[in-house]
Amino acid sequence: MNCMTIRIVLADDHQIVRQGFKALIEKDGFKVVGEAENGQEAIRLVAELKPDVALLDIAMPVLNGIDAAREIQKASPSTRTILLTMYAEPYQVVRALRAGVRGYLLKTKAVTDVEQAIREVHRGAVYLSDGISRDIIDAYLADQELKDDVLSSRERQVLQLVAEGKTTKEVAGVLGVSVKTAESHRSRLMSKLNIHETAGLVRYAIRRGLVQP
Repeated sequence: MNCMTIRIVLADDHQIVRQGFKALIEKDGFKVVGEAENGQEAIRLVAELKPDVALLDIAMPVLNGIDAAREIQKASPSTRTILLTMYAEPYQVVRALRAGVRGYLLKTKAVTDVEQAIREVHRGAVYLSDGISRDIIDAYLADQELKDDVLSSRERQVLQLVAEGKTTKEVAGVLGVSVKTAESHRSRLMSKLNIHETAGLVRYAIRRGLVQP
């Protein structure tokens, strides 16, 4: 299929990064049909535009790239997702693969590899940047337990919002739920993690790559 037909939604919270990737991608003949600055907006755009590929930064506000990718699979099953990241921690790669991500592209390789990543993912392959250990794939195929699987997708989103400094009322507003429901999610995730103060939640979220330090 001609790459001109490949339509892409691009999500990154830094406008200058989006502009750079858009120029790079469109130079290669692909078409950026929508841009988002957070994971929640990316889901909305993908649901509306049904692109062939969603190119997502892993560390975005409101909703991170991995959890956004999981929701994108529900909103537009035909859209294939590629994550952009600076890091290749094993648990992040495995989480991404389990969320339905089809490409894991290190930003240090993106300039030279993004075209190949888009082409391979679009034709149905899984693309992993050079430097990601084969052990990652082995762990994925073996379906090993991941420690952060203890939280539901909604609880991870609440954790991310709390770590970003949002109050329970603000969390409720972002999620479109009652303050009581938001408080219930927060209490449950604190109990599951055995962390009972906000500072501890922030540290945990940073270690798990949900927010930037």
